[in-house]
Amino acid sequence: MTEVLIPLVSLIALEVILGIDNIIFISILADKLPDHQRGTLRFWGIGLAMVMRLVLLAFISWILQLDKTLFRVLETDISGKGIILILGGLFLLYKSTKEIYHKTEVAQGDFAGTQAGSNSFGRLLSEVILLDLVFSVDSIITAVGMVQELWVMYTAVIVTVLIMLVASRPISDFIKKHPSFKILALCFLMMIGVALLAEGLHFEIPKGYIYFSMAFAFLVDIIQMRTIRKDAH
Repeated sequence: MTEVLIPLVSLIALEVILGIDNIIFISILADKLPDHQRGTLRFWGIGLAMVMRLVLLAFISWILQLDKTLFRVLETDISGKGIILILGGLFLLYKSTKEIYHKTEVAQGDFAGTQAGSNSFGRLLSEVILLDLVFSVDSIITAVGMVQELWVMYTAVIVTVLIMLVASRPISDFIKKHPSFKILALCFLMMIGVALLAEGLHFEIPKGYIYFSMAFAFLVDIIQMRTIRKDAH
């Protein structure tokens, strides 16, 4: 029993950590929609992430072949997984940089008008699905490296997505309530984009370093927010 339980709990914990990036991205996109559509986008975005991962597990032998080298560029092996991670990293960098630019450089009135005209539920959901695919491939390959039993992977995916569904609303509300954390979250996504790009080119950045940096920056922002609130009183 212990031989199965420990890998299962470890895989769930790892998948939840990897899923935080997904939740942050979905929360930021959902904030662009009217209140009555935000919960729907979060539900469909995270729900489709689960479906995508379960489907990919059914094609596990094909997923493992994504690690095989397809061609070489400047002495660097490029695989199917590498292409997906590079494209996903570039997309994440583009989206986070664009959002930071609009938040810091564009007048809020102009930005609000642009958002109203360009953001639709279908377009934002398509962006979520694109990132779901990138995170799902990375998640499944990570799972295969940790455990061998397929049912353990299925169980970990389902439990992780249920945790993400429960956590998505509080995280989304927190980011919306504290605008400074939205910029911090966008910077986190930029960091994840760089990490995906580097991993796709075989320059892997240890995930522990990335999440420690995120946790430290989050702690600093919390301390700063409490200090400002104390000075205001």
